Amino acid sequence: MFGKLREKISGWFRRKPSEEEKVKEQPVEEKRRKKEVKKGGKKGAGRVKKPEDIEKKLKKKADKIKGEVPVEFDVAKQKYEPETEAIKEKAEEIREEALESEKEFEKDVTGERAEELEEELEEKEIEEAKEKEEPLGKEEVEVEIEEKRGFFGFLARKLTTSELNGEDFDSAFDDLEMTLLENNVAFGVVDAIKESLKKDLVGKRFSNKEVEGKILGALKNSIDKLLIEPPSLSDLIKAKKDGPFVVLFFGINGSGKTTSIAKLAWKLKKEGFDPVLAAGDTFRAASIEQLETHAQKIGVEIVKGDYGKDPASVAFDAISHAKKNHKKVVLIDTAGRMYTKQNLMKEMEKIVKVSKPDLKIFVGESITGNDAIEQARLFAETAGIDGIILSKADVDEKAGTILSVSFVTGKPIYFLGIGQGYGDLEVFSKKGVFKGLGLE
Repeated sequence: MFGKLREKISGWFRRKPSEEEKVKEQPVEEKRRKKEVKKGGKKGAGRVKKPEDIEKKLKKKADKIKGEVPVEFDVAKQKYEPETEAIKEKAEEIREEALESEKEFEKDVTGERAEELEEELEEKEIEEAKEKEEPLGKEEVEVEIEEKRGFFGFLARKLTTSELNGEDFDSAFDDLEMTLLENNVAFGVVDAIKESLKKDLVGKRFSNKEVEGKILGALKNSIDKLLIEPPSLSDLIKAKKDGPFVVLFFGINGSGKTTSIAKLAWKLKKEGFDPVLAAGDTFRAASIEQLETHAQKIGVEIVKGDYGKDPASVAFDAISHAKKNHKKVVLIDTAGRMYTKQNLMKEMEKIVKVSKPDLKIFVGESITGNDAIEQARLFAETAGIDGIILSKADVDEKAGTILSVSFVTGKPIYFLGIGQGYGDLEVFSKKGVFKGLGLE
């Protein structure tokens, strides 16, 4: 999560090298790499040998001794023939000379001479690059950097040369605004960030050393105001003395309610609680069996009814069972419902009236962006919610929902679903958000 926003923020202050600088830096890095390889292994490790050069040297040696093969006159055959022993000795001498030549060549390509040749080659490549393309002038470089840094680059330059005025800030904010909107941050949240940044930066001036920290600090401060740190669910459960702590879950179809309930049941059991699950979704096919399967795997009790049964009665039975057996927590599943369906919302009101939940949790998909934000807002208005769980946060690269939903609803995010396993339910924290955005 936070991938795209984190990349954008880090890029605001990371200056990219010009083409001229790339030409200069590349050979130096290559040279450093070769030296490191050489230090880490045997002499000559990592060097590229040239077989054709060795072959030329050997051929030269062979040409030099050509015609020097010793012969003797065979009287019986009346002709000259090679002297076998002398030839063997000469062959051995040639082999030794060849090996020595190879060693000398290897010494040449791995020693000081090789480094000299590399430096000469580097200088030649840089000169050729300069001839092909003239380096950017100072003003052109500044323009290029400004384009890459966008809004924050403009701020950094302004804040170090003079006091930033409101007009300059407003005209430059378009770049950041577009970035936030592209990452599913709600319009109202973008406005809130703008006002907070404006308050922290307009009329200020900073030194070159502190300007980056001040700007990123202002951004962190603006995001901090959007987020609501959730209370500890375990502490809330322990604090209730009279009867079980009841948590009611709702949201639209496919948002991940049942899976989130199973994850939370697993988490609570690991913390020493023994939750009871209530299969209040008596509408969707196989929903009861799905929750029952989770209950069996986790090792917790489930209270269920038949399909079509009043879900409020299932919730009542689950709470009664928990009281009778001294269970501390009841987690109630409900059918997915659209906030536009009046009959379903009326049904939700009945469940709330009967179960009297201590916590009403809206479950939404993080990856649906502004749709999840709008759903949470309307459920908060019609049914009243106390907190939020965002599923599929691990695959939400934009993270706009995470930044926006608390501000829009005024309610905290309790957990983020970050995977398919029972243990993949992460307690939401501001620190985690700042770390994900590279601001911690």
